[in-house]
Amino acid sequence: MIEVRNLSKYFGSRCAVNGISFTVEPDTIVGFLGPNGAGKTTAIRILTGYMPPTSGTAKVAGYDVFAESLAVRRVVGYLPESNPLYPEMRVREYLHFRGKLRGMDRPQRAAAIARVVERCWLNEAIDRPIGQLSKGYRQRVGLADALLHSPKVLILDEPTVGLDPSQVRETRSLLRELAMDHPILFSSHTLSEVQAICHRILIIHEGRIIASGTVDELTSQLSDQRRVCAEIKGPQQEVVGAVQKLDGVVGVNATPDGSWTRLNITARGNVPGAVADLALARGWAVRELRQETASLEDFFVKAIVDARK
Repeated sequence: MIEVRNLSKYFGSRCAVNGISFTVEPDTIVGFLGPNGAGKTTAIRILTGYMPPTSGTAKVAGYDVFAESLAVRRVVGYLPESNPLYPEMRVREYLHFRGKLRGMDRPQRAAAIARVVERCWLNEAIDRPIGQLSKGYRQRVGLADALLHSPKVLILDEPTVGLDPSQVRETRSLLRELAMDHPILFSSHTLSEVQAICHRILIIHEGRIIASGTVDELTSQLSDQRRVCAEIKGPQQEVVGAVQKLDGVVGVNATPDGSWTRLNITARGNVPGAVADLALARGWAVRELRQETASLEDFFVKAIVDARK
């Protein structure tokens, strides 16, 4: 539904987007990650028809963003990060106004407003002036606007900004539901948010896509060494010596805690299983045994550092 090929955008001599290529398939949520100034917003503005590219091509729902920008705007639901609203308008008035701009007649507008107000939890605020709403409610109004015309594609820039934790969870659920009918390109600075809902992730830095894949695919590219934490009740020297001899153990740091020994183990493979078997065989009690896995944040930081070298 979104096809980008060698897309570039220059502002004078400065390159904001540098030959990026990617696709967003139907029924998927793709997370668009990058530090400030990486080129995310510029790429999104090109895809939504608000500015032309310098070179390359991009199609949204089959429409070329350069040659058919008006058609692109008709099939895209766009929530910008700034979320421009008219504070003097009531929510219902604003949504009617936005529906008119999209060429919807009164019955169409009424039905669409009823649908998006329910979906975006705006029933309590429907007749309130937008200027009196909290930031979270304003974000909901922007999302309702993006959904008003039943778009084929959703492009959302920081859709959960300003929402409280319960609203964030509700929005996650809504986005998963919407992805059944609309492919979603979802930009965010919150890595946990992206990790929770996105099927695939793109990381952009200085205008270039430096990584792409699922969370598992990206984090698996990190070193195969993992940290294992354990607390074992037994003679410290004996515990440490036995653990060091296990296959896959690279290093062990031990800290006494009364009769317990706290171990930080650098390892490869299924070392937690081996530690558990060892403790069982020696008759040592185990209070804690866990393996820390690499996170999306670990990969993101490493990818940005490597790109700057």
